[in-house]
Amino acid sequence: MPPNKKKKLSAEDTLKQLSALYPELTPQLKKAADFVMERPVDIALLSIRKSAEAAGTTPSTLTRLANTLGFERYGAFRKIFRQEMHSKAPSTFGNRAQTLQEMASADPANKVFFDFAGAAYRNLDGLFQEETLDKLRQAAPLITQSPNVFILGYRDTFACAHHFAYVGRIAFPHLRLIRGQEGSLISELTAIGKDDVLVAFAFDPYSSETVHAAQIAREAGAKLIAITDSLRSPLAAGAEITFTVENETPHFFPTILASIALVEALLAECITTGGPQMIKNIENFENTLRRLGGYYAP
Repeated sequence: MPPNKKKKLSAEDTLKQLSALYPELTPQLKKAADFVMERPVDIALLSIRKSAEAAGTTPSTLTRLANTLGFERYGAFRKIFRQEMHSKAPSTFGNRAQTLQEMASADPANKVFFDFAGAAYRNLDGLFQEETLDKLRQAAPLITQSPNVFILGYRDTFACAHHFAYVGRIAFPHLRLIRGQEGSLISELTAIGKDDVLVAFAFDPYSSETVHAAQIAREAGAKLIAITDSLRSPLAAGAEITFTVENETPHFFPTILASIALVEALLAECITTGGPQMIKNIENFENTLRRLGGYYAP
């Protein structure tokens, strides 16, 4: 189906269309499609020749894939992803807080509450799609089979990283939360190696510490799983897998609701492939807490 000329297609629209067409593609086109879905930011940044080399395919295959999606030229296909990287205008927390007050003044009874509800439903609906499941299935083996998995999130996303590390370590002791307290970020990252994985969380405005940590991990040869808000995020460049999570909200601060849901879905996917030792790890953790009085018993 050719792109709708009346409605400007977004990169997310294009990726959803590609996901829907995926079962019908030839093996070579599937190889190209895998690269586009896993590393869309590279489509935006790299030439067709460089993208083809990174995907292990040919420029003509990428062109055929663009044609299959209804684009006359590869350049028009690439432009969709380049526009996504520059589409969002920055807004300040103060401006958003003022808007929240104005909403409440206009309808103090219930407008803000129902706007919150609507945003929450939209964010979760955007998460629970087929393309998210495909990425979860790609990410789970990286997490369960890597020697070490480092998890990082600064400021508001520290809650996401902490939840992932705390729950994940119960089953997988090789998960490590990077705290970066008292300037220890670089020291904690010295242990990361080429066979390891860094799971990093960052949303606009992006934490400079997280962006720096992702760069260190990539330079060490580690694989990066980015959980972020758009393809223009600095975490997306060079990531092995990028989850783009909706975080729109009437609140002055971005919501982490969908991110926490993604964390739990990713850990659930890891559990399904974890094996018997993982079950023992969970049982040992729970039994130890009960024995030490960690759970209240009346």
